[in-house]
Parts: sequence; structure tokens; C-alpha cells
Amino acid sequence: MLRTAVCRFHSVVRSVAIQNVARTTSVLPSRLMSQHSTETDDEFDSRYEAYFNRQDIDGWEIRKAMNDLAGMDLVPEPKIVNAALRACRRVSDFALAVRFLETIKSKCGNRVQEIYPYILQEIRPTLDELGINTPEELGYDKPELALKNVYDM
Repeated sequence: MLRTAVCRFHSVVRSVAIQNVARTTSVLPSRLMSQHSTETDDEFDSRYEAYFNRQDIDGWEIRKAMNDLAGMDLVPEPKIVNAALRACRRVSDFALAVRFLETIKSKCGNRVQEIYPYILQEIRPTLDELGINTPEELGYDKPELALKNVYDM
């Protein structure tokens, strides 16, 4: 008897809850739809450049912005990379700067032979000014115990 009463009570509560959910979901899509703004490439670049050029930026904020850039389907422009490298210098994080350069090389994908040399050419003055080495200069582009290929001997 108690079991039957509890089952009926549960079904009534469930039907009321489903009606409330159905009522609220009909309102949500129209209310929570985003106003899809279109941002030009120049606005995007200037936004990230200004973000990295902030004087009060800390290491967490730099990592957050770099992670956001790494998650996008793009290779950052050299002016964004320069601003990020200067931000790494302001917080004295050499390792973060090198990891960011590794990320940029990875983002080039199968066009790494075309894009990455261009990026390095454009950011070379900043690298020299800040004393930052590229991963290739540090030997991070190959395994530590890499042996010479026997077919190249």
C-alpha cells in the first residue's frame, strides 16, 4: 500500500517537473541566443596584443591567453607572438616563452616549412633583444638520445 502511494506521488511530481522544464526550455533559446559578433583579423590581433602588453599581467593570465590561442584554428601573427614573448620576459618565465614557440611550430601543421621560418624571421629581433632561444637552438626539436640515422651515414 505504501509502495503504491509513493509510486503515484513520484509520477505526479515527475509530470509537474517535466511540465516546468518544457515551459522554461521554450523561453531559453530566444533569451540566451548570442549576438554573433564578427571581429576582423586586425581587431583580433590588436585585442590579443593589448592583452599581452598589459603591465600588470601575471603568469596565469599569460598561460590562459596562450592556451586560448592554441585552441583556435590559427597561427598567431608575429606581432602577437612578440607581445607574448615580452610578457614572458616581464614575468621572468623563460620556459613559458620556449613552450609558446613550440606551440606555434605545432600549430603550423603540415605547412611548417612555409609558415614557421616566416614567423621566426619576423620575431628574430625580439628573440635577440630578450635573449630567448628557439627550441631548435636549444636542441628540443629532436630527442635527447637521438642517434644518427644509419641511412644518412
